[in-house]
Amino acid sequence: MLGGFEILIVLVLLPLAFLAFAFWIWMLIDAIQNKGLTDGEKIGWMIAIALLHWLGGLLYFFIGRPKRNTPLAAT
Repeated sequence: MLGGFEILIVLVLLPLAFLAFAFWIWMLIDAIQNKGLTDGEKIGWMIAIALLHWLGGLLYFFIGRPKRNTPLAAT
């Protein structure tokens, strides 16, 4: 039988872990496809997201992702 703690894990923590994992994958894919970033920035963000997991994803979401709307300057 499940006790109170096990029910807490199954009903709360497991869905939160799944959502954090889905967010992490979403930010990793978004960083790869972001046309507003240079190749060096993409590699840097991919490394940061891969190594820092959901924290890297949060940093990218608030710092790197807004560049998606800015076009790259022609060189």
